[in-house]
Amino acid sequence: MTSRSRIPFYIAIALLIAAGISLAIWRHIELGIPWFSGQEKPVWMVEARVDFNGTGDPVLASLNVPDNPPGFRVLSEQAASPGYGFSIVEEGGNRRAEWSKREVTGPQTLYFKVQLVPDETIRSQTPERKPRTDKVFWEEPQATAVEEILDQARSRSSTPESLTRELIKLLQPDSRRSQNTTLLVSEANYLDLLSRMLNHAGIPARTADGLYLEDARRRQSLRPFLQIYNGEDWLTFNPRTAEQGLPENVLLWRQAAASQLDVVGGDDSEVSFSMLRQTVPALQLAQAESNQNGLSFLSLYQLPIEEQGMFRMLLLLPLGAMIVAFMRIVVGIRTSGTFMPILIAVAFVQTTLVPGLIAFVSVVAIGLLMRGYLSSLNLLLVSRISALIILVIFITAGLSIAGYHMGFNTGMTVTFFPMVIIAWTIERMSILWEEEGVREVFIQGAGSLFVAVCAFLVMSTPIASHLTFNFPEVHLVVLGLILLMGQYTGYKLSELRRFNPMKVYD
Repeated sequence: MTSRSRIPFYIAIALLIAAGISLAIWRHIELGIPWFSGQEKPVWMVEARVDFNGTGDPVLASLNVPDNPPGFRVLSEQAASPGYGFSIVEEGGNRRAEWSKREVTGPQTLYFKVQLVPDETIRSQTPERKPRTDKVFWEEPQATAVEEILDQARSRSSTPESLTRELIKLLQPDSRRSQNTTLLVSEANYLDLLSRMLNHAGIPARTADGLYLEDARRRQSLRPFLQIYNGEDWLTFNPRTAEQGLPENVLLWRQAAASQLDVVGGDDSEVSFSMLRQTVPALQLAQAESNQNGLSFLSLYQLPIEEQGMFRMLLLLPLGAMIVAFMRIVVGIRTSGTFMPILIAVAFVQTTLVPGLIAFVSVVAIGLLMRGYLSSLNLLLVSRISALIILVIFITAGLSIAGYHMGFNTGMTVTFFPMVIIAWTIERMSILWEEEGVREVFIQGAGSLFVAVCAFLVMSTPIASHLTFNFPEVHLVVLGLILLMGQYTGYKLSELRRFNPMKVYD
């Protein structure tokens, strides 16, 4: 009779472990949950301040606001403008914050705050429709000057990006500036001229405004940038240095909007920016983002706090089960019961190690003495166990009162132990005492405590609590390892010393 192939079993185990690891990686990437507790992430708080003078007429103030600009992700937005109606509207693919009020007179101040998280994965949004160049008309002699400068730039370039860089260099003021450049360029029209010339050359171009982020800065202004479309994406250039790309500390506040600020019903309007760099726990940030993006149903964060605390403890049990399986199957340590060490380890997590050991040893020792008396009464098993449970409760209550009067809580922590399990453990140890002797009782009792302490040392680590609660799919990996250990039929580590004399030497 041939033995059944274990290949399907090992394939299933591999798939189980791979699924657990893959889901954990997906949760880390998509939800941003950190692998380790205590990690922090930077968050920028940027405040736009709009000032204007009301003329006594109805006011409608409209401010362009960013929508996941390159390199950043919008976390939250809010406005502070008492007495004004406020809303965020979409206009032609642009987001604008709008304030409105029936009658406004005198100086007015409006605030818009946004929290942004640096995110290198956020890129410039690819336009749904291919941008078209704006039609530009030139009058002589500007038309001739434009063509000559563009021809010179084309001769030194081969792509839209290189043409843009060469054109910027040709328009810069220096001692070698040509007559054409002097005719066209002024400080007031430089950026608009650059954009118009690129559109005239067949390259869609537009202006953008960026904000340099520096911690605790106030009254900052936006800086102009140039953007061109190369057939695939919008590329950003520094209009003065021709440097391509955005510095890490630049937030593109305005990209496609026609205007940054429009105020109807007010004069002397202006906008300024203040910013502050903060750090927040990465886990807290991931929880907030999961609630916003609708993925909170994949986590335990939506549960009430009380239930979260319960699951945080329950999800540690598989780790304890893995330790017990390893100690019993691979190492060969004998314990009193299969899962009693797990329950003891859970109690140790709640009570800390030393008070838990004192409480457990005290309850079991006193319980064994009382079990000896019950044995002399020749009671039936059910009655003996029931009576033992009541006695265990009295023992724990007595230890709690004694510990309280002595000024420490060692006695009180014993209430975390499962009473029924302890009563049954005492019963088993008593029977083992009668059948195998006191030596076997001490071996299994010490083995239970040793395994419980090992499980406690694993379960009490911060990373164990963090991973099991925030990445519950890691339990699929734990399950796969336990199933693999269930197939182990070799020598236990404790048996190697026992069978050492049987080695055959050549």
